[in-house]
Amino acid sequence: MLITSLQNPAIKNIVKLSKNRERQQQHLFAIEGARELSLALQSNYTVESVYVCREMFEKTKYPHVLTSIDEKNIFDISSQVFEKVAYRENSDGIVALAKPKSHTLENLNLTENPFVIILEAVEKPGNMGAILRTADAAAVNAVIVCDPQTDLYNPNVVRSSVGGIFTVQTAVCTSEDAAAWLRTNKITSYAAELEAAEFYQDIDFTQPSAIVMGTEAEGLTNFWLENATKRIKIPMRGKIDSLNVSVSTAVLTFEAMRQRGF
Repeated sequence: MLITSLQNPAIKNIVKLSKNRERQQQHLFAIEGARELSLALQSNYTVESVYVCREMFEKTKYPHVLTSIDEKNIFDISSQVFEKVAYRENSDGIVALAKPKSHTLENLNLTENPFVIILEAVEKPGNMGAILRTADAAAVNAVIVCDPQTDLYNPNVVRSSVGGIFTVQTAVCTSEDAAAWLRTNKITSYAAELEAAEFYQDIDFTQPSAIVMGTEAEGLTNFWLENATKRIKIPMRGKIDSLNVSVSTAVLTFEAMRQRGF
């Protein structure tokens, strides 16, 4: 049966899941896009239901994503209804509801020589998503989100990460727990700060390393400036004194990958 009413309870509920409180209460979040859904399935996320606008889905590059979904959990919706639940333009007509995973430090599996990104108090979902996308591209071992102001399953995180949320190991914790975890695992940490003495390109990232990134507005708190092993900076040669945090993270991450021969 085709769902055409914007007042359908299931459709209204998808809209509700744009709110963090609803995601937490229902233990559900939305995934838009066939590519993102395929990555979630590959990472063993539990998908409860899928809503498909067939006329839009015909254009997808991932037509086989539905083959692993039980037919009773697939619902057809009209284009008008899809526009109501979609978070982005030029979508391929599919939205799924899935159960989030637990993201703890204990669940992280480290490689022998890990490289980790630590984010303190990230508040913009687009920045978090972009950093997860960078982490996937660089095959970073893990992203640790400390004291977040937005949650991992915000629809804009899922969208801007292009599914990186499903491919990158992530943990959410306090800054204190992250610092203790770094010490336990003998990982050298580098706090990014404008006033630091050392430039990032002069740092040896070939050993177990973590970069610690703060917010664009405030930078890192004193906790990380005092508890990181070293402070580093990216040279600013123009009149603007900082880069977007996702861009800064990418600069530091790919310098580390260059040094490691990746």
